[in-house]
Amino acid sequence: MASVCFYFQVHQPYRLRNYTVFDRDSNYFDDTKNAEICRKVAKKCYLPSNILFLELIRKYHGKFKISYSITGVMLEQFEQYAPEVLSTFQQLAATGCVEFLAETYYHSLSFLYSVKEFTEQVETHRQTVQRLFGQMPRVFRNTELIYNNDLAAFIEHSGKFDAMLTEGASHILGYRSPDFVYRPVNCSRLKLLLKNYRLSDDIAFRFSNRSWSQWPLLANKYASWVNATNGCGYVVNLFMDYETFGEHQWEDTGIFKFMSHLPEEILKYPDNDFKTPSEIVGTYEPIDIIDVPYTISWADIERDLSAWCGNVMQQNALAELYKLEENVKATRDKNIIRDWRRLQTSDHFYYMCTKYFADGDVHKYFNPYDSPYDCYISFMSVLDNLSSRCCRMPQNKHSHADIVAEKRRLRCSSGPAENLR
Repeated sequence: MASVCFYFQVHQPYRLRNYTVFDRDSNYFDDTKNAEICRKVAKKCYLPSNILFLELIRKYHGKFKISYSITGVMLEQFEQYAPEVLSTFQQLAATGCVEFLAETYYHSLSFLYSVKEFTEQVETHRQTVQRLFGQMPRVFRNTELIYNNDLAAFIEHSGKFDAMLTEGASHILGYRSPDFVYRPVNCSRLKLLLKNYRLSDDIAFRFSNRSWSQWPLLANKYASWVNATNGCGYVVNLFMDYETFGEHQWEDTGIFKFMSHLPEEILKYPDNDFKTPSEIVGTYEPIDIIDVPYTISWADIERDLSAWCGNVMQQNALAELYKLEENVKATRDKNIIRDWRRLQTSDHFYYMCTKYFADGDVHKYFNPYDSPYDCYISFMSVLDNLSSRCCRMPQNKHSHADIVAEKRRLRCSSGPAENLR
């Protein structure tokens, strides 16, 4: 049997406005641009995709099933800018054929820098999903499918989850297939679902590539590839950004038509079905143990962390951001804490990436900056201002000399971009 598990990531960040060292206000985010992008992607992707999947669930009487992880910052933007999208996600939840997963609320790298902050964000996200969709998530996916042994052990120890998702990276699997359920090393209960990146990327990246040898990709051809898993695996995990539909792959590529025919073609093979991640976990037992001593992700050809912390700018910005945690939380000011957490969103560091080779177009997608250095300077200017706000709060017992020293340190660390090349 080949059980197809569709998982879609739904996320857009709060992008910063062009903030400089001369700015003094705490209005860091470009509300106009964020609203514009949210509504644009809602029109091109979220609404037509949600309507299509609702129709497919009804057409196949619940045999077609999918899953989502929607970040907290995306849910906030839906409530603020596109409530009609949130309504359609709630309609999907009501079908009983859609599972919502847990992740960090702010789509952050917090596990790598602050386990306490990570724990708080995951719990906030779980409660938000419960409030909006009536589900308490039992499956976890970390930001950008970032994963290692320590994270798996931590998630199992929390007792809140039955499974995790991550990348089926070839250098981790070796000769093994991603089309089975696995157990993380040193875990006794947690199960691991691995992305089949070849079949996922056929849809997410190669679908409209006319130079691809398999173009045009038709539903019956793709279903035959999925069916080939029978006898070689139990599950085909198709994990991708939701913006694949209508945004990365425009409507005129035929992506919606492809998806409208795919369930029928998959179900033509009697041994095939669709399952949510929790159903996969409940149906199949692990066949082996996966050992991931170093961190992997689903980003770029390296499948590592280099997209977010591969250069000095990124490393410095992340270090300075998380150094503020104690001071930020000591203020007990909800606006300061909210702003600090929005700055944790991984996209800010992705925009600082200087890997403009095979992955260049990916890193430029929805990027509001002319260069990674512009992003770094703007981000550090915001961080400087946020640090000053913390120091002015009465809960933080800093002297004037402490405030001046902290501002000088931040400005020095955000020095001329050319020094960081």
